[in-house]
Amino acid sequence: MSAPNPPLRRPLIVASIALATFMVAIEATIVATAMPHIVGQLGGFSYYSWVFSAFLLAQTTTTVIYGKLSDMFGRRPVLIGGAGLFLAASLLCGFAWSMPSLILFRLLQGLGAGAIQPVTMTIVGDLYTLEERGKIQGMLSAVWASSAVVGPLAGGLIVDRLHWAWIFWLNIPFGILAIAGLLLFLHERVERRARSIDYLGAGLFSVAIVSLLVMLTEAGASPGPILGFGGLFLATGIAFLWQERRAPEPMISLELWRRPLVAICNTATVLAGMALIGLTTVLPLYVQGVLGRSPVEAGFALTMLILGWPLAVTVSSRCYKAFGIRRTLRFGGVMFPLGASVLLFLAPGSPPMLAGAGSFVMGFGMGLLSITCIILIQESVDWATRGSATASNLFARSLGNTLGATAMGAILNLGIARFAAGDAVGRVHAVLESRTGLADAASDPGIRSVLHQSLHLSFWGILAIAVLACLTCWLIPTQRPAARTA
Repeated sequence: MSAPNPPLRRPLIVASIALATFMVAIEATIVATAMPHIVGQLGGFSYYSWVFSAFLLAQTTTTVIYGKLSDMFGRRPVLIGGAGLFLAASLLCGFAWSMPSLILFRLLQGLGAGAIQPVTMTIVGDLYTLEERGKIQGMLSAVWASSAVVGPLAGGLIVDRLHWAWIFWLNIPFGILAIAGLLLFLHERVERRARSIDYLGAGLFSVAIVSLLVMLTEAGASPGPILGFGGLFLATGIAFLWQERRAPEPMISLELWRRPLVAICNTATVLAGMALIGLTTVLPLYVQGVLGRSPVEAGFALTMLILGWPLAVTVSSRCYKAFGIRRTLRFGGVMFPLGASVLLFLAPGSPPMLAGAGSFVMGFGMGLLSITCIILIQESVDWATRGSATASNLFARSLGNTLGATAMGAILNLGIARFAAGDAVGRVHAVLESRTGLADAASDPGIRSVLHQSLHLSFWGILAIAVLACLTCWLIPTQRPAARTA
């Protein structure tokens, strides 16, 4: 298999996949801003969180499946199919008449979005050498970063001046241009042979992962549903492993996941994803609830993370040439806990810049760690498994995000229970759940002290996970890259 695309055509292909990436990246931030307005019109506030959960569950579950399909049938048809499904679902979201219908259409959006990131990153791996790839991946990371800035502003303007449906319909012109560019400029020669699609394996994998993610998301709820989803995860997980051992063309290659380089890179990515989502979850709480700063200043602290990540990805190719790829990875691994350790110096009188500095350093470390792990994985396999290998790493990041959000929530609740005496636990929760909760917490010395100690416990948890991610980077074995066939 090969992808015969001359160098002069590559920028046009990159522009097309950048449009597809922007289409999916802006969706998360723009919808988050507009949802209070949408739920005010459609009703069904009890379903609020499922508008986001349905999208993320579908996207996470299908990432690995799309990676395998791109290896079997080529990158172009899978990416165009995913983008087309995403556009159709976006159109339907704008016509939603109730929260359940919006959740259904968001689920379809997630099924389409699952193809975008793994296949676009695989295409970059096909088209560019190791030395060139960091710059291109940096451009795509900048697309994600810009969407985080543009999305909230665009969402606010749309719900203020237009119908909320336009937050979904805004994607359509970008998607059409992306599909047109892929049809015109991306050409592949895919080996024609009889293929056996492992539908049963894909189905079992989807049910197992959805059960795991729902179980983790609902951690802390009543034990009945958690035990039920846990049992379903074990049953379908065992059945999936049995199916993949006997399938002629397994949907998920167990042999790939057993390779030391792939396994260790994905483990480092899971840990890094846990620490990073922990940072984004608890840092705004500290800046607003303990430092007493505005939501804008809390957003600034996380914006520094968004700036550090694409900057690191952009300079990674120069680091590879100057220091080597594994030294670059280890440097990124060291930066990660270094940034996390800055958070331990936060105190009620600290300036927000200190939180921003720690966030920037962690983002820079994550940028080097994430792009280098993907490149190492891509260079260790040939064209026919590059899609599956890339998707495995993105799936590991999504799984780490889910695990990290659950773990940080548990640590924070543990800290509140530990540092708040008697009835103060209920008072802390009552204040945080009110409309002006964080502002009230900052003005109440008792609650502010409980939050300070509880969030510092979370910072220690983030640092511990970041150290584990750093140590894992040093275990990645030296392996000769596979021969490039694209």
